[in-house]
Amino acid sequence: MGFMEKYTDECYALLRIVSGFIFLWHGASKVLGIPGEGPSEMAMMLYVVGPIELIGGIFICIGFMTRISAFIASGLMAAAYWMAHFSIDNIFPTLNQGDAAILYCFVFLSIAARGAGMWSVDSDDTVY
Repeated sequence: MGFMEKYTDECYALLRIVSGFIFLWHGASKVLGIPGEGPSEMAMMLYVVGPIELIGGIFICIGFMTRISAFIASGLMAAAYWMAHFSIDNIFPTLNQGDAAILYCFVFLSIAARGAGMWSVDSDDTVY
């Protein structure tokens, strides 16, 4: 499988960009109602979770303050899983709809550890 080795940095950049882009839309729907029915009614969702998803998603996508943004987003997703999805009665992520929260948590944790990489505002033209 060595044929993909020369594309490691590009694939990582695409993972960061796409993950941040999808994440920002979760926040946009909570804060701005785009796409969706309108801003969320729940105060915590509107004032805490939504802005972290929206701003963090934008920062991760463009690669600005990437490590801290991804670390905060990772923690948010860990908390989301344990607070909203996990229950003793239903521990399977595919059944409690927690699989996206778990995946985001670990993708963002990986991004926080590695940094922005190429195609980012934070890049100093070095490939990480």
